[in-house]
Amino acid sequence: MSGIAVQSERPQLRAPSADGGTLIAPPLSDLADVLGENRARRATWQYDVQGRSLADLARRARGELLQAALAYTGQYRDVPRLPDSATAEILLAGHQPELFHPGVWLKNFALGKMAESREAVGINLLIDNDTMKQASLPVPTGTPKSPRLISVPFDRGHDPLPFEERPIIDGDLFRSFGARAVEAIRSLVPHPLVESFWPLACERARAAGNLGLAVAQARHIVESRWCLSSLEVPQSRVCAAESFRWFTAHLLAQLPEFRHRFNEAVGHYRRRHGLRSAAHPFPDLAKKDGWLEAPFWIWTTAEPRRRALFATQRDRRVVIADGETFELELPLTPEGDGAKAVERLGELEAAGIKIRSRALTTTLWARLVLSDLFVHGIGGAKYDEVTDRLFTQFFGLTPPELMVVSGTLRLPVPAPNVSPQQEGALKQRLWQLRHHPEKFLEDHAEVRENHRPTGRLVDEKRRWIQTSATRENARERCRAIRRINASLQPYVAGERCRTAERMRDVERVLAAAGVLSWREFSFCLHPEVSLQRFLCEAGLPGTLDRENPAGAGQ
Repeated sequence: MSGIAVQSERPQLRAPSADGGTLIAPPLSDLADVLGENRARRATWQYDVQGRSLADLARRARGELLQAALAYTGQYRDVPRLPDSATAEILLAGHQPELFHPGVWLKNFALGKMAESREAVGINLLIDNDTMKQASLPVPTGTPKSPRLISVPFDRGHDPLPFEERPIIDGDLFRSFGARAVEAIRSLVPHPLVESFWPLACERARAAGNLGLAVAQARHIVESRWCLSSLEVPQSRVCAAESFRWFTAHLLAQLPEFRHRFNEAVGHYRRRHGLRSAAHPFPDLAKKDGWLEAPFWIWTTAEPRRRALFATQRDRRVVIADGETFELELPLTPEGDGAKAVERLGELEAAGIKIRSRALTTTLWARLVLSDLFVHGIGGAKYDEVTDRLFTQFFGLTPPELMVVSGTLRLPVPAPNVSPQQEGALKQRLWQLRHHPEKFLEDHAEVRENHRPTGRLVDEKRRWIQTSATRENARERCRAIRRINASLQPYVAGERCRTAERMRDVERVLAAAGVLSWREFSFCLHPEVSLQRFLCEAGLPGTLDRENPAGAGQ
């Protein structure tokens, strides 16, 4: 596991600032070249995974992935016809089963478009090992001139649980969310997608019994209606597969070296990006009293609170623990075969003890074994610089290329036309009125009518300013200038009030623009026609007439 040279660092990527803007890097026209390069790199890989070749493990893992994705997707929508699974290219993306914004949704459509163009299989991973942090959605309400942001709940709050374990707690609240969201946003967006989307989510909630899956399945049904052929599968089902258990056993057997390389890669990332926080991009894997933290979560069905997994070596066995309640032994050594440990991990899964991948382990497995190309958002691609270094420094392999897809779509509500520069100019004018009122005196009638006292004050201030400050006169000079400025304030009071009022108007308009221009509003708050136009202009599937997108929905 000696390291090889690290590939050049990935360039900085930013979300498009323009409304309707998209980022696809490299461009779709380069897809064939990227996949060809990835296949060429993969053909050179030679790596032993606890007694099993990486190539053999990949064949098994891809078969399990396709089988799981077909079975899962077939539960709620028609399954697309697939190419020969033995030779098919697999393209992957992934995200939490949330009500994410359109820029995230764009990944799914890019994935489907690329898979269609290559006669490949596109699979979206539902990252259900992450926790659901909020059971509400930010929704804009009010008027275009005076919008405000409110939080509309779709379920009662609960201690953070992994999406895999998160039921719907308040069914009435969940079912009424669509109507409440529509009512809140109606004055800004008369017909948001949530109007037709949420009944699908309620239907899937009755069948799935899980909040994240209800939302994700409803979204995937909409994608099917918009001519997107793809599969989905929860990451929990990937982690439960035999091939992933083999990978888990390997990382646990090699944990001292993996932890060293992981922390080294994270440290390199922090130095390169000037980060001081120990939490970014990920916390280091810890060491506590001889126990090493592994890149996995662990919980039980009975106690579904996500905890870090720790491991240590004892008497030719790896002992794993959650750091709180239990310890379990695996028949596993660094140099030994992993078969018995894999069997034991399967027994733990069947008993309700769940070992799940963390974010980096998820993409590491997806890029190393499962896919010919992984499609990231900007954040994921940025953090995958750490994964790239693990490819080279731990596995001794050249990392495959990935694709980055993101976009910006704002609500179709005219934002007020004002710039931060106007606010800055008015702030500067207020400062000048307070500290240099003499500059504004000659323009005002109230000053011209009573010019003599202001003239004396201005002359006095000019003399003090022209007097060089010394240690002896500094305090007197400062107090005199302040006194004169205060004495001149009544003569500019009118202008100061007018400027302050313009400042308040600009601040109100900027606040309104800040609400309406936010790119993070959920896809379901946008009207269907806006979403489909966004997809079509990016060259991705949709039901709009591409030659006449403006006519859709009429």
